[in-house]
Amino acid sequence: MPKILVADDDPDFVETIRMILQAHGYDVASAASGSQALEAMRSAPPDLVLLDVMMETVLDGVSVSHEMHADPQLKEIPVILISSIASSPQAGAFPTDEYIPVNAWMAKPLNPDRLLAKVAELLQQ
Repeated sequence: MPKILVADDDPDFVETIRMILQAHGYDVASAASGSQALEAMRSAPPDLVLLDVMMETVLDGVSVSHEMHADPQLKEIPVILISSIASSPQAGAFPTDEYIPVNAWMAKPLNPDRLLAKVAELLQQ
């Protein structure tokens, strides 16, 4: 059973995604911040990470993706960056001209069918 880490500070979002993923046979862990996500990944690496952009800081998820990319133990884990930053007052803070090491980007609210398709695609690579 593939293990997916959902890193998001919104407990309602995490629970909704957990229910969707578990109903399709995935083992789901969660973290409420970037630092918790990195700690969880280093102690038990997941098969895939759903990573929110805005958690402890406006670009917490972007920082985590860079840390993962620099860590030999974590750099091969697929990452789906998720966020509602485009429709938030912090949209201007998002770096549009920098490389962000992620495999996919999805905007909130997530379409469950699109999410499941992208998860399945990334886990088969």
